Amino acid sequence: MNNLRDGSKNHSNIGDTNTDPWFLHLIQIHDTAFPTGSFAHSFGMETYIQEDILRNEYDLKKFLDMYIRHNLASADAILVKEAYSLAQQQDMKELMHLENICHGIKLSPETRKASAMMGRQFLHTVHQLSDDELIMFWYDKLKNKEIKGHYSIVYGIYTAILGADIKVALEMFLYSSIAALVQNAVRAVPLGQVSGVKTVFVLLPVIQEIARRVMTLDLDDLDNNSIALEIASMKHEFLHSRLFIS
Repeated sequence: MNNLRDGSKNHSNIGDTNTDPWFLHLIQIHDTAFPTGSFAHSFGMETYIQEDILRNEYDLKKFLDMYIRHNLASADAILVKEAYSLAQQQDMKELMHLENICHGIKLSPETRKASAMMGRQFLHTVHQLSDDELIMFWYDKLKNKEIKGHYSIVYGIYTAILGADIKVALEMFLYSSIAALVQNAVRAVPLGQVSGVKTVFVLLPVIQEIARRVMTLDLDDLDNNSIALEIASMKHEFLHSRLFIS
């Protein structure tokens, strides 16, 4: 399924080490230079900052622990896993259905918009890196406005096309989601860079724990129980001043 262009199928020839080609590309798509637009979104966190609930490193750790356990673990991470599986099966019809579920489970208009914006930017980039039929199909659906292009769905499809290990892909998805929010908090609270590094480091075991849990879940476990976060996202558009789109 790996259809990356321009020689990306080449394996490392350094000694006996053989690096899977998908692994380095997986790192690339999570690099801060890769255009997903995550730097523009706080997914409700900015409301907590402006309401003086999130004020320091300790508050940020509590917020992110909640975010990964009660938001990502029960929604987007499951959607990534399901999209990955459906992409392996080339089940376009169910992928379209999954996209609609993703759109419907996001109660806040800002959250839905942020998810779609990031997915569209991601898809616009990766469709130029792969000639896989499923990516082209999904890109055509986006151009024809038949899908919103939610990030978790596009990400699941693309990592399946790469042939990436699903657990590693989930860990990277969770890690990048948290790391992006940490960097945004460093700017918005503000916090020092060292505080940001320490926060991510403390949450690494949580990321691994949640990835293992999500591997045991399916669509029957999908829910949205982070109601306070949804309310914060709804309130965000009415803040007096905003650094972030969501």
